[in-house]
Amino acid sequence: MKLPRTVAVLATLTLAATTLTGTATAADDRPDGPGRGPDRDVPAAGPVSFAELARTAQRSAQQPGHGPGDTSGAIDMPRTYPFQPDLTVFPPADDDATDLNGTVGYDELAPRLTDLMESSDRVSTQVVGRSTAGRDLYLVTVTAPESRRETAQQSRWREEIRTSPDRAAGDTRLAAGYKTPLWISANIHGNEWEGTDAALQVIEDLAADDDPATAALLEDHRLYFSLTLNPDGRTVGTRATSLSLDANRDMITGATPESRSFVATAQALQPLYAADFHGYTGVLQVEPCGPPHGQNYEYDLFIPHGYAVARQVEDDVVAAAIPGNTYYDPANDEAVDENTGFIKIPYRDTPSGWDDYPPIFTAQYAAFLGATTSTVELPKRRTGPTTTPEDAVINTAVAKQTMTSMIDYLAEHDDAMLADQVEAFRRGLAGEPKDALTGDDVAAVPGPDEWKQHWDVVDDQDPVNLPRAYVIPVGDEQRSAADAEALVDQLLFHGIEVGTLVRTVRVDGTTYPRGSFVVDLHQPRRGLANALLDLGTDISAKVPSMYDISAWSLSSLWGATVDRVGSTTDRPVGRVVPLRHDPSDARVPRGARHVTFDVAGVEDYRALNALLEVDVPVWLLDDGRAVVGRADGRTVREVAREHDVPFEAATREELRDLDEAAELDDLTVAYAGTQDDLLSLTELGFDDLVRVTAAGIEAGAATGTTGLEGADVLWVGSSLPLPAGSAGRAAVQEWVDDGGSVVGRTAAAFGVAEAYGLVEGEAVSGTPGSNGIVGVDTASSSFLAAYPQDHAFVYPATWFTELGEATTAEQTYDTERPFLAGHWAAGSGADGPGAASGRAAVVSGEADSGARAVVFGTSVFFRTHPKGGLSQAAQALFWATSDD
Repeated sequence: MKLPRTVAVLATLTLAATTLTGTATAADDRPDGPGRGPDRDVPAAGPVSFAELARTAQRSAQQPGHGPGDTSGAIDMPRTYPFQPDLTVFPPADDDATDLNGTVGYDELAPRLTDLMESSDRVSTQVVGRSTAGRDLYLVTVTAPESRRETAQQSRWREEIRTSPDRAAGDTRLAAGYKTPLWISANIHGNEWEGTDAALQVIEDLAADDDPATAALLEDHRLYFSLTLNPDGRTVGTRATSLSLDANRDMITGATPESRSFVATAQALQPLYAADFHGYTGVLQVEPCGPPHGQNYEYDLFIPHGYAVARQVEDDVVAAAIPGNTYYDPANDEAVDENTGFIKIPYRDTPSGWDDYPPIFTAQYAAFLGATTSTVELPKRRTGPTTTPEDAVINTAVAKQTMTSMIDYLAEHDDAMLADQVEAFRRGLAGEPKDALTGDDVAAVPGPDEWKQHWDVVDDQDPVNLPRAYVIPVGDEQRSAADAEALVDQLLFHGIEVGTLVRTVRVDGTTYPRGSFVVDLHQPRRGLANALLDLGTDISAKVPSMYDISAWSLSSLWGATVDRVGSTTDRPVGRVVPLRHDPSDARVPRGARHVTFDVAGVEDYRALNALLEVDVPVWLLDDGRAVVGRADGRTVREVAREHDVPFEAATREELRDLDEAAELDDLTVAYAGTQDDLLSLTELGFDDLVRVTAAGIEAGAATGTTGLEGADVLWVGSSLPLPAGSAGRAAVQEWVDDGGSVVGRTAAAFGVAEAYGLVEGEAVSGTPGSNGIVGVDTASSSFLAAYPQDHAFVYPATWFTELGEATTAEQTYDTERPFLAGHWAAGSGADGPGAASGRAAVVSGEADSGARAVVFGTSVFFRTHPKGGLSQAAQALFWATSDD
């Protein structure tokens, strides 16, 4: 079930329950391999700390995944069907959550799939990734057998649909022979179990059914099933992954291996229809969603069949009269036991609060890859840690009927749905203007028309003016070369076409050097490209509430300079060559005793921390350049390669400035916060992290084991309540008086910094739940001024007033347009965006002891997404601990 955002406070926990023990049989899971392969030992594992999992996930996120920029598909698909490798058999887990409700345990999947492959040539299985804790992520394909030649032809047709849609629209061989794909996925929320069981039952039925209709279905289609997208959570009974992250909020950021696997699979399959199974909402709920609808979707192609599928599911589930199932009472907007003839369809039944606006969810993301999509919520809720065995049976039956109805609909309407998919890609490649779907347009939209009566032209889709391209400049006009390259890598991972300028061009008075990156929106996935890069819109007035975030722009929040250029009907920006991967910039000048590099982006701070970790001397200049003493040239070269750093020889002026520059220390950071704080600090390369809590500080005050011993700075991301007069409060005050600094975010950090005499003022927070992109201004004297940024993310915004004389505003909310995009829920004027105008967004203070404080009112670590915020936090940590 997609739930409103909650922040899970980190516990001192180990993940013994999610680690794998014993020895397993392994597969040769290469799609072009022999099909069955040698064994692989999985050694016994002890407890894995949360911090180590965070570091492992960060290393995974830094990898190119399945080949960024490979627009032929992000994962390697089999070259023939069936593809039936040996699957690794994982041992049973102690205290498996599935034991409580009788659903299928993860350890049972490989044996059951192996049995299916041995008994049927219709069933294939491939491993398309691994979970955070190392469990295989399975993709099961059910289709009629194909020769290598036939599979190759299917791949060519899939590519033709996306890259040559004009040709595909008139290709009679494709129309007759393309095996149209449907994709059913489940269990991305680990404690929503039954979609997995239903999918397995559907696979078993399809594998064994001798009915001619089933044979014909599999001759004409490929049916794909991702049985569990979050096997770690399934096993221990948690919604989140082993990183305590919700993977169904992570499709854009890609912080989890689970979400990265989903994105890669979606690219490879290019399904006509995709459904992701969740739970639990009291009654079966099948999308499409209610308003507001994302501006970049081709809604006239998405909604007709999307709503028709939901209505067919409704009719079939009602007719099935599954014992124990519930139904929707539209008069009272509630679930009831009597058969009313309705399930819940948000597009029809939910005026706000269940929207498809952000593509952070599975279904909403897959829609940008050419699919009509739906999130499905199963009815019977958890009672205690799991659903009951009885309710699990009901949920599984409902899910199975829903899947069967979806397959039936696709089989009957795949020609029309394929034409819509081709048309969506054609519009993108042609660069046609993007028109919002209006009341006048609705009547003329072909296909099923029952949806039209529910289209609300006031609250639904806003227009969007597409640029010709987004340009990411290189050279002096780029705020951060490292963040720019990270942004390009992310676009390539999402299958967005990126090119580089062959020669320098000038557009509307701006010069873009040769090698600048160009995202031309004349491309098949232009909707996704624009959704990722556009600033977005202020939709506060459209609906009273949003399901989740309402703005997420990579170009505004990821630290890079990105320019929106021209209009979609303009000529190309310049001649470009396609970029398959971002080439390395790593270099170290020969013979230089000191080298320098910009410390502006996330990867720069990772490089900086890598140098400090091995005691390489580093000084940070006021202009944001780091000077590195080459005591160990090999280390510098290794850092250059690993972090793609272009080192330069230090100039005489830079060497003269060393006398007044701060020499940096390898920081030990104590932190009080959430998983956002831990993962963000880890991503920045801070690896000496010590978690502290109010209870731990209080308990350890008498023995000197508060967790602050040896810490250079305390990062505060959540409350740290220590009452005045308590031993814990005195211990922290002593640490601050000894020079310990405090850096953090929101009113919680301001309260801590104020309590220990580091800042003075009042922290004011915006309307709860409000979120989006704000405009900010950085003072020229600020420690943030070396690489200033114009935007930040808030959830919600916090601003600081009544500042004391020793408290400095380092950054303020823009005076004219503090709120740029997102949803700032209606509230009083005192907590609305106007109240933040011109107010301090980031403040600092300093005590006589030399201890410093920096507090962010912006959400610099939100789900690790705003990469520009991450680098600002790193700037603050080093400034607060320097002695300049």
